[in-house]
Amino acid sequence: MARKLPRAHDEAHHRPDHRTDLHRRARIEVEFDEQTVLGALFGQFDTNLVHIENRLGVYISARGNRVMIEGPDDAVARARDVLKGMHQRLLTGQELDTGAVESLIAMSVEPTLEGIITGMPGGTPPIMIRTRKKTIVPRSPTQIEYMKALISNDVIFALGPAGTGKTYVAVAQAVAQLISGSVQRLILSRPAVEAGERLGFLPGDMKEKVDPYLRPLYDALYDCMPPEQVERRLASGEIEIAPIAFMRGRTLADAFVILDEAQNTTPMQMKMFLTRFGQNSRMVVCGDPKQTDLPGGVGASGLNDAVQRLEGVEGIATVRFGVADVVRHPIVGRIVEAYEGKDA
Repeated sequence: MARKLPRAHDEAHHRPDHRTDLHRRARIEVEFDEQTVLGALFGQFDTNLVHIENRLGVYISARGNRVMIEGPDDAVARARDVLKGMHQRLLTGQELDTGAVESLIAMSVEPTLEGIITGMPGGTPPIMIRTRKKTIVPRSPTQIEYMKALISNDVIFALGPAGTGKTYVAVAQAVAQLISGSVQRLILSRPAVEAGERLGFLPGDMKEKVDPYLRPLYDALYDCMPPEQVERRLASGEIEIAPIAFMRGRTLADAFVILDEAQNTTPMQMKMFLTRFGQNSRMVVCGDPKQTDLPGGVGASGLNDAVQRLEGVEGIATVRFGVADVVRHPIVGRIVEAYEGKDA
């Protein structure tokens, strides 16, 4: 029985006369061999297909394991690549939520998407991060660049707005290296700076005082490892989560070190942190230069200062994310864009 979307079923009432637009329109059919995942591919009530229709301006109809796509030729090609990417994600056991569909749509702008999906044996992406709980694949073109930088450089600066995966991907890479044994420790740090608030004196011991500032790092960690393993490795010291002040005087060897919210460091703090680098280590410095929470009078952000000083230094890479790389809910990208436009 045919499964047709309302818009595609009655498309003659929704699109311009194809006779006047024929030279710019295309119609292709995509056939999927593995039919067991088609329900998840299409989504409940075909919501995934409708989402692609609305985002790319195409018309889609489905009959069994065959999907017909019609519309402007470039949009049809993008829709085909997105559907193939969605199908491949399902075949490899990955989640297919709205964010994943949106990220594939964003990546379809890049001419390399076809290679990402089909260029490797088995159709797997050319780069991915495997942890105990999930496999992370790039969700934007810049994340591809970022994942490659995490493998090939000693120090990586990841700059950009919230929701682009800067910290999450870094934590996933760190967990993967810890599990494989290529590093012996995972150290996660960030400045204990309040985001425009005055919280006063927090109760409890030192750990209880600083944990609220480090919660985003805990969240990413628990998403990549089973809770019991996180707790065991925290207790043994294999994983350490601490404010940047605790880094002073140390040499961090055989470690994967991540500094989050780095825009809230001073230049002296940043210098102190970067010079902790030891043998067989990797450092990732994440932050949004436009979101500094440093109190007035402190001076310039240590993140901006370090990026300017170290640009072009061998072994150091800088990856810059933009609004188009936001991989949270699509509305997050629109919010970031609205605020940046207002500040511009």
